[in-house]
Amino acid sequence: MSASRMSQILFSRVSHAARKPQQFIAPAIRYYSCQTGNYEFIKTETVGEKKNIGIITLNRPKALNALCAQLMNEVNHALDHFDSDSSIAAIVITGNEKAFAAGADIKEMKDKSFAKNLKENFIANWNGVAKSRKPIIAAVNGYALGGGNELAMMCDIIYAGDKAKFGQPEIAIGTIPGAGGTQRLPRIIGKSKAMEMVLTGNMITAEEAEKSGLVSKVFPADKVLEEAVKLGEKIASHSQIVVAIAKEAVNAAYETTLQQGLQFEKRMFHSTFSLTDRKEGMTAFLEKRPPNYKNE
Repeated sequence: MSASRMSQILFSRVSHAARKPQQFIAPAIRYYSCQTGNYEFIKTETVGEKKNIGIITLNRPKALNALCAQLMNEVNHALDHFDSDSSIAAIVITGNEKAFAAGADIKEMKDKSFAKNLKENFIANWNGVAKSRKPIIAAVNGYALGGGNELAMMCDIIYAGDKAKFGQPEIAIGTIPGAGGTQRLPRIIGKSKAMEMVLTGNMITAEEAEKSGLVSKVFPADKVLEEAVKLGEKIASHSQIVVAIAKEAVNAAYETTLQQGLQFEKRMFHSTFSLTDRKEGMTAFLEKRPPNYKNE
């Protein structure tokens, strides 16, 4: 399929009614799920044995979860809620079996002008996902194209279903990525592969994405969300405040030189020695017992 045809099918709204998405949440997860938000284009839940994992599900199935302004505003609102909730230790963002998100909403963008984009600071708030203090896991099934791929890259970890597809097809509709595709992608997979994806608009498979480092792990499609929640629960078993420090240190590697990063890491490491949780963690290790973290 040509990049142009692919973009027409996958990057714009679907005009006909899509089949109702299958519920691919494993029964073990559905058992203790509960609704915590009420939005038009997303759904939110808290899951896990301790109900400490927040899930944000993109919910525009007829448009393959195309990212419109309202959807992104709702995502940011939900993230703010989970960020401020001390009972939530990790967050998962997912879509449905057909699409994580097939791109930005072309109908919403078609008639915009350069001047209007400047006045509105168009898509500036999309980067809110990358600013979350808590770890975010993208659970990707189906298409993660354009803004969908960029949204996944804003997350800290990406788990993918074995049929997932990733790409930046903006070139096929006369524009370029605008939410990190030309910046995050080369930092993650290298210049050559990123340049190939951006200049051709071609998609890569989940297997290719894993080999290139874009994706951490690949699972059967019906297991991706379950595995992402398990990962969130593993992260949640540690001190939340130390997890936040570790996330900040890793992210600093993309913004600094090696020497600056090493110095920052050392200071962050030193800072953990002011924490009750650091003392508890080391004491529990020596006493051969599970730690009892207080997140302080």
